Amino acid sequence: MPMAVNISALEFRSEDFVESIRAVLKETRLDPHCLELELTESVLMKHAESTISMLKALKDIGVQLAVDDFGTGYSSLSYLRQFPIDSLKMDRSFVHEISSKSDDAAIVSAVISMGNSLKKRVIAEGVETREQLDFLTAAGCEEAQGYYFSAPMVADEFAALLEARV
Repeated sequence: MPMAVNISALEFRSEDFVESIRAVLKETRLDPHCLELELTESVLMKHAESTISMLKALKDIGVQLAVDDFGTGYSSLSYLRQFPIDSLKMDRSFVHEISSKSDDAAIVSAVISMGNSLKKRVIAEGVETREQLDFLTAAGCEEAQGYYFSAPMVADEFAALLEARV
């Protein structure tokens, strides 16, 4: 099961960030393909040249990369072809009102279509209702997270949940 981790700008910009990821992977014996680092658009766009080299180093390790809160930051989509991104995490602000605002529904459908066309995983954040999940599924979104599935939980509770489902 993949483990997604939000990365702050401060963490990402530290000189030894890539090495610290390698060390954590070695210490935990986690398969690098099971680690997904979530970075916001604003983190990616600052110092784009050094960002590209850092992202390539992370991809060389085998780590998965996601754009978190997609659609809320920079409006340039050029980074989708510049950066080796695996997935787009659509911000919950779009998902929240897909059933009542046609503009939000259109944006959500467009992001899903664009992500699928670019061969990126698209994950909808903030799913709270069956109606939202049904809309997302019909639009071609294959992954979602939110209170509809579970409230946030501490690591021990999550481990117990996983063990119970095995």
